[in-house]
Amino acid sequence: MSCWDDEAGAFGTHPGHDAHILSTLSAIQILATHDALARNDVPRVVDSILDLQQSSGVFAGDVFGETDTRFLYCAVSALTLLGTLDHLDRERTVSYLASCRNPDDRFGLVAGDESHAAQPRARTAALAILDRLDVINVPTLGWWFAERQLPKASRWVYWVLSSLAVLDKLKWIDITVLPRFILFAQDPEGGTGQVDMMDVFRTLFGVAGLSLFGYPGLDHVDPVYCMPASLIERMGLKNSWKALPRREA
Repeated sequence: MSCWDDEAGAFGTHPGHDAHILSTLSAIQILATHDALARNDVPRVVDSILDLQQSSGVFAGDVFGETDTRFLYCAVSALTLLGTLDHLDRERTVSYLASCRNPDDRFGLVAGDESHAAQPRARTAALAILDRLDVINVPTLGWWFAERQLPKASRWVYWVLSSLAVLDKLKWIDITVLPRFILFAQDPEGGTGQVDMMDVFRTLFGVAGLSLFGYPGLDHVDPVYCMPASLIERMGLKNSWKALPRREA
């Protein structure tokens, strides 16, 4: 709670930092995980989030105005976790997501941008929450995600896996190669990352990716919220994604 920005009515990345929708979602996820959402000033946070929606339907990350559909996902996810998704202008939000769909049936950072694996994940998860996966050409997008797999994988493992899980297409990829890559990316002192730069975000996504593969000893992760599946189910928010069977050690 020390990261609360009282002027903005949302959360920053560190005490004294300006509020941003990314850190606000992270704060809400942490509070939800610890059953502490009641400590949050829900009406102020909701107003702060809704104030970031632009006339086009996209969301800005903060008062400085940078827009990105990943920020839109953060808004949709945060409002859902707070039980206030009914405050969102769904039609305007879905309309903007649909406008980001390229001729190749993939999605870019904003309307008109080139397709990128990290972007369809945000749209897929947001549309799943909004119950509008009909906006997506599921077979074509699923094929495109599966085609991103390389012999040595990539650092986009979780983005692709979570999208395939939401689209029920996890079985379209080689589930034996990627877990080895994720484990290979571990640092001897702990954590995973890119090359020699380990960080908590890539560690989270690496563990979440292993969970989606059914790696032994891990709990299921909900691919829509990147949170424990058992928690999301208790909150009544589970979507129709399917996990791979948990493998034995």
